[in-house]
Amino acid sequence: MPDPTIETPRTVETPHSAGTAHAVAFPQDRTCPYHPPTGYDPLRETRPLARITLYDGRPAWLVTGHALARELLADPRLSSDRTRDGFPVTTARLAGVRDRRTALLGVDDPEHRTQRRMLIPSFTLKRATSMRPRIQGIVDGLLDRMTDQGPPAELVRDFALPVPSMVICELLGVPYADHEFFEEQSRRLLRGPDVADVLDARDRLEAYLGDLVDRKRKEPGDGVLDDLVQQRLGEGELDRAEVVSLAIILLIAGHETTANMISLGTYTLLQHPDRLAELRADPALLPVAVEELMRMLSIADGLLRQADQDIEVAGTTIRAGDGVIFSTSVINRDRTLYEAPDELDFHRPTRHHVAFGFGIHQCLGQNLARTELEIALGSLFARLPGLRLAAPPQEIPFKPGDTIQGMLELPVTW
Repeated sequence: MPDPTIETPRTVETPHSAGTAHAVAFPQDRTCPYHPPTGYDPLRETRPLARITLYDGRPAWLVTGHALARELLADPRLSSDRTRDGFPVTTARLAGVRDRRTALLGVDDPEHRTQRRMLIPSFTLKRATSMRPRIQGIVDGLLDRMTDQGPPAELVRDFALPVPSMVICELLGVPYADHEFFEEQSRRLLRGPDVADVLDARDRLEAYLGDLVDRKRKEPGDGVLDDLVQQRLGEGELDRAEVVSLAIILLIAGHETTANMISLGTYTLLQHPDRLAELRADPALLPVAVEELMRMLSIADGLLRQADQDIEVAGTTIRAGDGVIFSTSVINRDRTLYEAPDELDFHRPTRHHVAFGFGIHQCLGQNLARTELEIALGSLFARLPGLRLAAPPQEIPFKPGDTIQGMLELPVTW
């Protein structure tokens, strides 16, 4: 379980620190898996912009206000190119792979626009809706296996991870038979103990997906990756390395984020029995419940950008070259937009949350993620009305603050 102690905020002196000598360390571990770290409390009181200190002692700006976040996430003066000198990174792992190009998330327009345009038809609301029967079949099959084996179960391994892993494999055209390999490399890439481990995981994923691309050039199948190989690679619009880079981000993002939302969403609902009872009594609340869970949990906390020119905002100047980070967990608790933001409330308007980001880099797979979450959570609690934790809540391990938030394990019974 993550260390419940919060790192003491460090002090940093900067030439343009907006009059603040004490900067909070970022990122920090959560003490409760569904609430922001208590060490971020000062940031909630100094919205919409604050100075923070990164893991290596470098200062950066942290956006903490909702209105300013939407303004800046749509501002073309902020770059997402992680290979730029001085681009902010929150861990040594990220620093170690900074020179590796990251498709979609780590490129700017016009390259980003070109990549996104190729993929949009595969991730529309219509496409996600058409996949509902197949997703339901995957969920039902996993729940059948769980109930046949009988309680207890480890929900991350038995349900939360395989649901999105199976779905993204089918959508991309990646063999699910290889899921243990790519899930392990994804884990190492996102949470490896050191830079060497992260680089090795990236190399292994590139080699695996490169081989898959080569096979699809000879024997095309039915998947997004097949379309990229036949249409974009075959016509020279993309080279092999670019296809592999796109495949990596789609495969990792397509299962890691949703798996964490399923596990942490389940834990959160079990810790809020009144809200769970309300949801069971009125299943029509499920879509808004998913939105509220995404707002409250904010599992992707710390969107990274760098200013490529001076930006005057909130009475402050963000200088060219400054790192700018968006804390979605703090932004989505902005009291100017959400009443009682620390409470789970299925009756508030939440579609303006930034759990999926905002602007040109807003999550491409959000329609698919919403669909998977509605089906997975709805079916789980409908099929297992007696579902409950199989260990004391404080003993169930969850992820540290320097990666996607979620449960490491989730023992349950029914």
